[in-house]
Amino acid sequence: MNFAGARSANSAFADDITIDNTPFVSTLSRGEVMAQLVQYKQAGINPHATSYSPLKYFRSAKSREQVQQEFVASREVVQAMNAEDSGSSWLSAHRSQQAGSNLASR
Repeated sequence: MNFAGARSANSAFADDITIDNTPFVSTLSRGEVMAQLVQYKQAGINPHATSYSPLKYFRSAKSREQVQQEFVASREVVQAMNAEDSGSSWLSAHRSQQAGSNLASR
């Protein structure tokens, strides 16, 4: 049997490069950025290092149990919104619970 004709003629190509022409607008002045850099250096922190972790000293206001309960409570909604229909069927089934929202069908 000749497998030469069984080769696929399909080719995969990467998408074109998308260039974002939106101008960058900083929320901080140059002086504020320089002041932050001085604070980092005084604290012995290198924000450009691969070992830098801005969440190293983060402390949550919620307990682990609270976060887990919130996750379990929202799991159905998250699963529905990530479904193939992007949550359309779930939203239509729970329309009465959406009081005050403006749906396109109304």
